[in-house]
Amino acid sequence: MPAGPAGQGTAAPLLIACALGIERLALRGGGRAAAPAPVPVTVVRTGMGPRAADRAVTRALDTGGAAAATAVIATGFCAGLARGMHPGDLVVADETRGPDGRTRCTGGDVLTAALAELVRGHPRRTVHTGPVAGSDHVVRGAERAALRATGAIAVDMESAATLRAAVRAGPRPVAAVRVVVDAPEHELLRIGTVRGGISAFRVLRAVLPAFYEWHRSEAAPQEVS
Repeated sequence: MPAGPAGQGTAAPLLIACALGIERLALRGGGRAAAPAPVPVTVVRTGMGPRAADRAVTRALDTGGAAAATAVIATGFCAGLARGMHPGDLVVADETRGPDGRTRCTGGDVLTAALAELVRGHPRRTVHTGPVAGSDHVVRGAERAALRATGAIAVDMESAATLRAAVRAGPRPVAAVRVVVDAPEHELLRIGTVRGGISAFRVLRAVLPAFYEWHRSEAAPQEVS
């Protein structure tokens, strides 16, 4: 979904990375409904898993020029780890954790406030902030409890690899925002999965204005820890 030519204006572009076609569909639909993007925006479907995410983001940023300052957001669906989470809740990472280390996210306060405004009036929608763990497979049962014990509030297969690849390619603002589709009391295999998926899809359609607000607020480079 390029929102404009790569050289438009002086603002750095924004790259939004998601894994699945259904996630990209939600974002593209949300883009048509939202106000025009203030900067060139590209949505990249990476494919599932950390290796696919790493390859896709590295390739997308390996163009030189303005891409060196491109801000990157990892988004899509996730499994919530904290008790009390519901499908459709939003997760804003303060850091992502993977086998190669932790990547600190920038501008979490701005994202949290903007997303909270988007879900205002929906009593079953909550914005959670905390660490997001990375995995190379679907996490269930005892493994999910073990991740929760580390302090992680959500897990997915691409965010950690996406942000790691982004900061490896050069200093830039990075963030991860995920929509809960699966939570401790609402696991994917249980009745209600379809309803939960529809709820998460609708929330993902609405996030782009918050992403634009974050992008406007961020200019500081990001470091790898």
